[in-house]
Amino acid sequence: MTQTITAIILTFNEEQHIERCIRSLDGVAERICVIDSFSADRTTEIAKSLGAEVVQNPWKNYATQFQFGLETCDITSEWTMRIDADEYLEEGLRAALKTWLATPKEAVNALYLRRKMIFLGRPITHGFFYPAMMLRVWRTGAGRIEQRWMDEHVIVDSVQSETVEGGDLVDHNLNDLTWWVAKHNGYATREVYDMVEIMERDRATKDAGMEKMTGQAARKRWLKEKVYSRIPSTLRASLYFVYRYVLGRGFLDGKEGFFFHFLQAYWYRTLVEAKLLELQKIAAGKAMTPYEYLKSENIL
Repeated sequence: MTQTITAIILTFNEEQHIERCIRSLDGVAERICVIDSFSADRTTEIAKSLGAEVVQNPWKNYATQFQFGLETCDITSEWTMRIDADEYLEEGLRAALKTWLATPKEAVNALYLRRKMIFLGRPITHGFFYPAMMLRVWRTGAGRIEQRWMDEHVIVDSVQSETVEGGDLVDHNLNDLTWWVAKHNGYATREVYDMVEIMERDRATKDAGMEKMTGQAARKRWLKEKVYSRIPSTLRASLYFVYRYVLGRGFLDGKEGFFFHFLQAYWYRTLVEAKLLELQKIAAGKAMTPYEYLKSENIL
């Protein structure tokens, strides 16, 4: 018997993306739950018209919002899926998922999907950026979302995974570059919060949490926290750009690829470093650690 999926989508003003996302789940997800952060556009109206259930909840960060969805939606399907509003399943991936669900392997409790990013209308296929292997489908009840401000992953204990081939999960945001820059400005702030919490957290506890991750996500997290963080802050972004654009042959992604790798690898990483330095200076001026300062401001 074909097994079923419930898809959870987080939204805020996603009227130009939500229909594309929901329609791509046709025949794959038997139920779609939209967790909306009080959109001011037609997001919820469109979602409801396409048969999705909509629940609204105030936004704090992605991790808390998604966990709210897991705990609120009363999921009874065999599988749960995480998909963003600006993502969609290619036809090949839809077919492959339907085939897999028709004859699922009992031992498998998590499915990885291949994610492809489109930037300024062009797929980014170099710079060690494609395919990004994302754990996005898991047996209901087996997974939870990491409680981080940024770069949160789904954690499945005793994971037995398989990668679904045949097509990609496509990340194609239709907003303009001004919106993209503003979004990454917010990401940088959230990443600094994570960095401060990691520095404050007991190392043994942190390592125990990292060991539960597997595959590409675990390797990237290890490189970020064990290698990248130990390079001088004024050099990190430059070296990362060279790694992506030269060693990863990001230059093969054309003009669009240059702008993507420069902005995402160099500009964004530099912005994170500058925001961390700014926070450290503010905290020092108040004779506090950054963690103590963020706690005093009720941010952490």
